[in-house]
Parts: sequence; C-alpha cells; structure tokens
Amino acid sequence: MSELVKKQITEAKAAMDRALDHADNELNKIRAGKASPSMLDDIFVDYYGSATPLSQVGSVNTPDARTIVVQPWEKSLLNAIEKAIMEANLGVNPQNDGVVIRINVPPLTEERRRDLVKKAKGEAENGKIAIRNVRKDANEKIRKLKSEGVSEDEMKAGEAEIQKLTDAYIVKVDQLSDAKEKDIMTV
Repeated sequence: MSELVKKQITEAKAAMDRALDHADNELNKIRAGKASPSMLDDIFVDYYGSATPLSQVGSVNTPDARTIVVQPWEKSLLNAIEKAIMEANLGVNPQNDGVVIRINVPPLTEERRRDLVKKAKGEAENGKIAIRNVRKDANEKIRKLKSEGVSEDEMKAGEAEIQKLTDAYIVKVDQLSDAKEKDIMTV
C-alpha cells in the first residue's frame, strides 16, 4: 500500500479516536442517578465579567453517592455559582449555606431512566454518525489520490482498511452505549 494511502488511514484513525472520545464524554455527562462532578462540567460562572468554568473557580467533590459539594475559592462567588447551577437546568436544587454549595441528586424514577437511556442512545448515534463521516471523508481523499499515481488496487485496499476501522469504532461506541444504559437502569 502506498504511503499516501497509509497517511489517509492514519489520519482517519486519529479522527475516529476523537469522535469516540467525544461520544464517551457526552455519555459521561448523562447522569445515572449517582452524583458525579462531571455533571457540572458544562457550567460557567460569571467571574469578574468573564464566563469561567465552574471547576476553575472552586473545587467540586462528591462526599457520597447522592451529594455534590462545590467549595468556591472565593466566598464572594457563592451566589454567582448558585445562580449558574440554577440556570443550567440540571433538575437539581443547590443549597447555599454561606460556606459551600450542596447539591442533593434525587434518585431517578423509572420514566426518567427511560428518557436518559433514549438520550444516551441518541448521543451514541451521534458518535456513530461522526465516525461514518470520517469514513466518507477518508474515502474521498483516497479516491483523489488517483491523480497522484495511486493504483486502483491500492485505493480499494485503503478503502477496505478504512471500512475495518469504521466497523471497529462503531462496535466501541455500541459498547460505551450499552455500559451507559446498564448504568442508568441499575437502581
């Protein structure tokens, strides 16, 4: 196989790795009834006029399976953090005691679990779509190599290799999705 085709396969593998990581991160954001600091990853706090990630203005811990504690590094940020958590619409109620913010994560109902499984399957599907888009782009790039002297056989071999990678990454996304579904449905 020519170096140009191998380069395209390597680039496609790297892009599929990124797509898999993104799908994994999105699945991790879906709460499974247990408190997790990653639930607050997308929250930004108004810190002296600029939107700053919550993790950069305080420490986020989980003392037990149902509680998240946010301890700001500056006491003046307590109200701003509380407001940001409320606006994030996570379905939780932050409690400000003047020192830390406690968030009690309620147990999930059966209906809410089913909704979260649907959301997890949607995120997994988005991951698969991203991987298929990488495959499509890689195959197009390999076909364009014909003008640079790459033979038909090398192009076919490259496309077959890209398809093998695609199949392997889609199986990995399915495994992540199944694990998340099991996690969500476990009471």
